[in-house]
Amino acid sequence: MAEARESNALTHWLADVIETFERHKALAERAMAQVPEDRLGWRPDGEANSIAILVRHLSGNLNSRFTDFLTTDGEKPWRHRDREFEPPGESREALMERWEAGWRVLSESLRSLGPEDALRIVSIRGQDHTVIQALHRALAHGAYHVGQIVQLARQIVGAEAWQTLSIARGKSSRYQPLGRI
Repeated sequence: MAEARESNALTHWLADVIETFERHKALAERAMAQVPEDRLGWRPDGEANSIAILVRHLSGNLNSRFTDFLTTDGEKPWRHRDREFEPPGESREALMERWEAGWRVLSESLRSLGPEDALRIVSIRGQDHTVIQALHRALAHGAYHVGQIVQLARQIVGAEAWQTLSIARGKSSRYQPLGRI
């Protein structure tokens, strides 16, 4: 009985992790859709990241971490992290293809997991993590960069043209939750 409850809780937790990643992806995409292509590389200063750089970095991270997630170190020898932070000069189409590739690897990996995998040990940069720890680490990292993408997009688009991605100011009383899946 306790084993069944534990399995059910882990199944629910994993479904929530997948849903949370999907919501973050959609949020970033809705923000990026508002940004003109020629502004995706804009940086507020010479040391800051642009949306294009963040797309390259997050995609590189997802590809590296979630390719062969359970069997190889999450920092792959073929990843060149420092290059992800160089101004890319790619078209929106190329950036979005890169973006989708990273998220596809993540999605396929997550959907292959079951509750029995939650406490398995995976390695990231030579450090052991349970699957639970690794997924929480990835969620936090992704949310951090999605927030940066949203903030940069809002700066680029400007307050007058920006289409809010959540509850608009002064509209809280009209908010109707969509419910959970």
